[in-house]
Amino acid sequence: MADDREDAAGPDAGDGTADDRVELGLALLERLEHESLSLAEVVDRIETVTSDPTVTRTILDRAELRGIIEREDGIVRPKSRQYVSFERDVVTKEGEFSCRRCGSGLSTGHFIKLDAGELGPFGSSCIRKVTGRE
Repeated sequence: MADDREDAAGPDAGDGTADDRVELGLALLERLEHESLSLAEVVDRIETVTSDPTVTRTILDRAELRGIIEREDGIVRPKSRQYVSFERDVVTKEGEFSCRRCGSGLSTGHFIKLDAGELGPFGSSCIRKVTGRE
């Protein structure tokens, strides 16, 4: 059964095709605010875009090829230092949402505006986790 989160990347994420999800995943990895992360932590972030293992693998492979990340021995090192700015890149919307990371019900959703589209909604703690503030 497909994961509903795959096609719910936000109103600007296109039709949810694998290419859309790959580009959104790459845009997210470009904005990670970490010196290094375990592969599991990176996959946790990518799962906010897709749960499809083939798309996840494609995102990781393309990110490495494009120089967005370096991978070695299960450690991922983001190369960009363009972090998500909460004032500029995160918007909140009121409504009935489910957090894309943990699935909790939300009345206020936090969305990350990326070049490839909008990613969210997230709750107040998950947005900090996804962006590397926690």
